[in-house]
Amino acid sequence: MLHVRVIAPTPVAEQVREALAGDAAVTHLTMQPGVALRPAGDVFEFDVVREGASAVLDRLRKLGLDRDGAIVVERVDATMSAAADQAARHVPGLGVDAVVWHEIEHQTGEETALSASFLAFMSVALIIAAIGVLLDQPILIVGSMVVGPEFGPLAALCVGLVQRKLPLVRASALALAVGFGVGMLVTVGAVRLLTAAGLVQRSMLMADRPLTDFIWQPDALSWVVGFLGGVAGILSLTSAKAGTLVGVLISVTTVPAAANVAVALTYGAHDEAVGSALQLVINLAAIVLGGVLTLLVQHGVWKTVGHLRRR
Repeated sequence: MLHVRVIAPTPVAEQVREALAGDAAVTHLTMQPGVALRPAGDVFEFDVVREGASAVLDRLRKLGLDRDGAIVVERVDATMSAAADQAARHVPGLGVDAVVWHEIEHQTGEETALSASFLAFMSVALIIAAIGVLLDQPILIVGSMVVGPEFGPLAALCVGLVQRKLPLVRASALALAVGFGVGMLVTVGAVRLLTAAGLVQRSMLMADRPLTDFIWQPDALSWVVGFLGGVAGILSLTSAKAGTLVGVLISVTTVPAAANVAVALTYGAHDEAVGSALQLVINLAAIVLGGVLTLLVQHGVWKTVGHLRRR
C-alpha cells in the first residue's frame, strides 16, 4: 500500500475530491481545505493499494497537480485496517505484483546521476574485483558485485526504453559509460601502485585461476545468467523486494569483467582483456534485454487488469 499527500489548487480541489472518493482503490481519505501555503491550496491525504495506484496517480497528473500543486508518494510497510483490506479485495490483481510506473520512473531516474558517490562506489568495486581476480578469490569477486552501483542505471535504461523516454535513456547510458570508464582508469592506477608496492605482480594474472577464469571466458551461459539477472532485478524493483536485488547483484559479472579488463591492460594481457570486454558487453546487453522484456510483460498484464477495473 502507498500513502499519498496531494496539494490541490482551489479551482480543481472539488474534482480531486470526487476522483478520489469514487475510486475503490483509495481508502483513509482526508481533506484539509486551504491549509497549504506553498504551493497554496487544499491538502488531501489517502492510502491507495498498489494494484490501483498507477491509475489514481495518472488521474491526478491529468488534473495538473504535479505542475500546479504537489503529489508526494510514500510506501506503507504495515496497515491494520478493515477499510484497507476491503480496498485490496475490490481491486483486481495482487499488490506484490503491481507495477507503480511513477514510482519506478522516479526511483530509477535518481540512479542515473553522475555523482561523486556513484563514481567512488564504482571505483572501489572494480579495485576489489581486480584484487579478487589476481588472488583468484571468489569471495572478493562476490563482494565487488555487491558494492557495484551499476544496476541502478541499467534499470533506468530499461525503464527509459520501455517508456520511450529518451532523456532517461541518454542519462543512463552516460552514467554507465562514464562510471565504468572512470572505474577502469582508477583500477589501472591502483594496480600499478599495488605492483610498485610489491603486493601484486603480473605472474598472478598469468597463473592458473580456476575459480575466476570464467570472468574472461564468456560462453552461452553468460548470456543466460545475464538475462535472468535482468528479469530478477526488474522484478525486485517493481515488487519493492530489495532483498532479492542483492542476489541479482552477485549473479552477474559486469564489475568483475570490467576490473579484469583493467588488470589485463595494465599487464599487457591483450587476449584476456578482449575476453573480459566481451563478457562485460554480453552481460550488459543480456541484463537490458531481460529487463525490457520483463517490463513489457508487466505493462501488458497491468493494462489488462486496468480494463478489468473499468468494467
